[in-house]
Amino acid sequence: MIRFLELAGKPIIAICEEFGRIVLLLFSAIGWLLRPPLRLRVIIKQMEFVGVNSLSIVMITGAFSGMVFALQSYYGFRMFGGEGLVGVTVALAMTRELGPVFTALMVTGRAGSAMAAELGTMRVTEQIDALYTMSVNPVQYLVLPRILAGTLMLPVLTIICDFIGIAGAYFVGISLLKINSGIFMSRIYELVEMEDILNGLIKSAVFGLILSLVGCYKGFYTKGGAEGVGKSTTESVVYASVAILISDYFLTAVMFR
Repeated sequence: MIRFLELAGKPIIAICEEFGRIVLLLFSAIGWLLRPPLRLRVIIKQMEFVGVNSLSIVMITGAFSGMVFALQSYYGFRMFGGEGLVGVTVALAMTRELGPVFTALMVTGRAGSAMAAELGTMRVTEQIDALYTMSVNPVQYLVLPRILAGTLMLPVLTIICDFIGIAGAYFVGISLLKINSGIFMSRIYELVEMEDILNGLIKSAVFGLILSLVGCYKGFYTKGGAEGVGKSTTESVVYASVAILISDYFLTAVMFR
């Protein structure tokens, strides 16, 4: 029995330890946020990497998400003559859920994995250790700019994803499904509230924090050479994606009662 409890408890203890190290890394980064110098050039470079370089993939994801959701909504609403609700359904889905979640998952795959790979390579080649010898704190120089970039740029990317998604739904609804454009747009103006958009952006900021923190954590504590870098990169995408989906449920339960 004791042996069984030991075997069952080890994974739980390991998860708790890893979660504790992630939280400590976050607190350490927040602490450096309040201490000069704030390396604006490095932060802007990371914002470009996370935001501008992710723009194309986010736009493609948003466009086709809106278009396919418009098709599915139309087929459902057509059964009881509610085709005019397609626009507002897509708009609410994009602003509340699809925009923030899809954007976060796309950026996790592109930028979050790159953060883990870059920091992991620096760790195994002892470049992070070299920063200590030059009196440069690696959390301030490497981790903080990436976390700030992820947290600040995800809402911007989400706004673009929402807009492109609704535009894609408008194209499908008006051009292909022959829905009245006045009804399509008027329902959106009537039923989509600013609160829906703002709550979606708050969710996206939280997702940005999660993906950048997990990516930095997995890279920062990489060990095991090139094999370890590959493992950390994969784990950063898996862990961040799962954490985003789990946190999405709780945020939705709190924000959209």
